[in-house]
Amino acid sequence: MTDPTPDLIRNPAGGMPRLLAIMRRLRDPDTGCPWDIEQDFDTIAPYTVEEAYEVADAIARRNWGDLCDELGDLLLQAVYHAQMAQEAGHFDFDDVIRSVSDKMVARHPHVFGDETREKSAAQQVADWEAIKAAERANRARQGVLDDVALNLPALIRAQKLQNRAARVGFDWPDAGHVLDKLAEESAELVEAQQAKDPAAIADEFGDLLFVMVNLGRHLGVDAEAALRGTNEKFTRRFAAIETGLARDGRSPATASLAEMEAIWAEAKRAEKSGRPG
Repeated sequence: MTDPTPDLIRNPAGGMPRLLAIMRRLRDPDTGCPWDIEQDFDTIAPYTVEEAYEVADAIARRNWGDLCDELGDLLLQAVYHAQMAQEAGHFDFDDVIRSVSDKMVARHPHVFGDETREKSAAQQVADWEAIKAAERANRARQGVLDDVALNLPALIRAQKLQNRAARVGFDWPDAGHVLDKLAEESAELVEAQQAKDPAAIADEFGDLLFVMVNLGRHLGVDAEAALRGTNEKFTRRFAAIETGLARDGRSPATASLAEMEAIWAEAKRAEKSGRPG
């Protein structure tokens, strides 16, 4: 019987089976790609994280063509890990699909079961947390914070830890209390700096960042998104400094701080007035 795989790989309408066949071929120890054959979970994981960020970047830029492309790259990461898992005898891609499908059905009894959809947002959150607690118990992970991934970027993980704790009542009652805590942590950082204690400075600085994330949560601000926006703003305004100096044949390295701050201030005024920077 003729192997249909080569025809499937070259078939633009092959869908998901085509992608799975491509990955199997890439990983084939005899006929695959040497680079792909050498990879393992640890070496591929950074690419998986990178692709997720590129998806977020395409969304932020509202570039739907790029989003289509980046979602494909992210899907490839799932296929890659599933193929390696199948080779090791852990699970295959069908198991991945089955797992997430079962999870979504189980976590939405008000959609797929006989529970009513007439619930408050607070009750929905409580029900969701109860379901996840049962899942953690079944996996021998009893703690509320046990399944918050360790390898998340620190800012995102801080948000998730705080959200998870808040769902079970461990939270400041309002933003005012968080602002009080912010002042307290700021004072402790000053004390550590005055004592010239590097370990204490790092510790108190981390506490201050953590409280800032908490304040953002109480104010309805996503800390990761807010910092990403500020990074972009800094990039734009620093580019304005470079452009302004370049008109005189200069660069930031040859300018004074006062000169650069003057151009920065002008770029800031232009942004706030809606004029091109």
